[in-house]
Amino acid sequence: MTTTFTYLISILILSFVMKGSSYCNLNNINIGTTRSGRTILGKPEWNVVVKNNCNCTQSQIRLSCRGFQTTEIVSRSILAVEGDSCLLINGNPLKGFATVSFSYAWDPPFILTPLTSHTTCS
Repeated sequence: MTTTFTYLISILILSFVMKGSSYCNLNNINIGTTRSGRTILGKPEWNVVVKNNCNCTQSQIRLSCRGFQTTEIVSRSILAVEGDSCLLINGNPLKGFATVSFSYAWDPPFILTPLTSHTTCS
């Protein structure tokens, strides 16, 4: 009886550990910004890549983008500026290890950081 109980507890603990290892948070959203070398209307162009570095899907990704400006058009379907935050890809899911990219032109570059997201693990 004691062996069976210990075995069941071990399985339960292992299942919690495995579930926890696939949990995503804002630290799994990486944002890289690099200068393209191009100039748009006198402002340097920046290429931005947002990557979901987790195996779970993240949606409703909001970035901090206070004061965001650009001389280059950025599609609202990619980055929708809403006050001091920006909604990425209309809130649609960004699958595990997937990326979304866009470019903008301004000087100096903006520091974009993740604010919120919803995680869904299969």
